[in-house]
Amino acid sequence: MKFRCLIVIFALGCTPAEATKPAVDLPAKPAKVEKLTRSNEEWKKLLTPQQYEVLREQGTERAFSGALWDHHRKGVYKCAACGLELFSSADKFDSGTGWPSYTRPVHAAHVESDVDLSHGMKREEVHCARCGGHLGHVFDDGPPPTGRRFCINSVSLVFEPAK
Repeated sequence: MKFRCLIVIFALGCTPAEATKPAVDLPAKPAKVEKLTRSNEEWKKLLTPQQYEVLREQGTERAFSGALWDHHRKGVYKCAACGLELFSSADKFDSGTGWPSYTRPVHAAHVESDVDLSHGMKREEVHCARCGGHLGHVFDDGPPPTGRRFCINSVSLVFEPAK
C-alpha cells in the first residue's frame, strides 16, 4: 500500500513532504475570543440609539437603509460595539437583500450563533463572539465557496479600510 501511495505522489510531481502541505494558506486559527461584559447602562453610553437597539436588543435596520449594504471598498468589517474583526471585503457579495452579505466570517471563532424563533420563523441568529452583540442572521442560500449568506445589519459594523 505504501508503495502505491508513493507512486501516485511522484506521478503528480511532488515530494512526500509537499504532499502533506495544504493547497492554500488558511488564516491561523485565533485563540479563543475573550468575552467582554458590560452593563446595559454602559452600552447605552457607548452606542448610538440605533446601534443599541440592534446590537443589544436584537433589532433590525430597514433593508437598503444602512451605510454598508452597497459598500465596495477593500478592508475589514469590525463589530461596532467592541471592534472585533468579523468580516472581510473579500467575502462580501451583493445578495440583493439590502443588507451587507458575506460568505463567511474572518475567523469562525469570531462569530457565534443561536436559534432565533422570533417573527414566526426559525432562523440562525449570529452575534459577536466577544461582546455578544447581535449582527444579523445566516442562511444556507449563499454563493460558493460556502453556500452561506451572513446577512448583517450595517449599524452592527464599522469599516476599516485596507492599508
